[in-house]
Amino acid sequence: MKNEQRTVGQTRNTGFEIGARRTLPVTPADAWQLLLSPEGIAAWLGVTPNLLCNPGERYETTDGAAGEVRVYTPGSHLRLTWQPPGWARASTVQVRVIPSGEGTTLAFHQEHLPDAAARAVRSAHYSTALDVLESLIKDKETNR
Repeated sequence: MKNEQRTVGQTRNTGFEIGARRTLPVTPADAWQLLLSPEGIAAWLGVTPNLLCNPGERYETTDGAAGEVRVYTPGSHLRLTWQPPGWARASTVQVRVIPSGEGTTLAFHQEHLPDAAARAVRSAHYSTALDVLESLIKDKETNR
């Protein structure tokens, strides 16, 4: 069997992938509620009028990305397709809420990215999204 050389984030079968996670000082229930709030969805997915709560539900963001909810497990896991304009195929996004000690880990994973450049863009996107989500949590705590 020939050893294939792959770059960071490149898989054998699903193109490129990226993962990002951060543990924040919030309960899993509050983290889930934040992720599915309009501000939360805007941070990690984009502005969309849909609530993303039912498998088979389709959405489109204001920047033209579209997809479909595949898995919805309230309080813990959301899996959906995501395809921006110009991409030949949809990628898959998973969002998880994981209890972690005194806080909760918010985890994003995206696969079926077309190339290393798309992976870099999505990596920066999730880093920014986690910053925004963390800021929203801090703002909520400050306003209590």
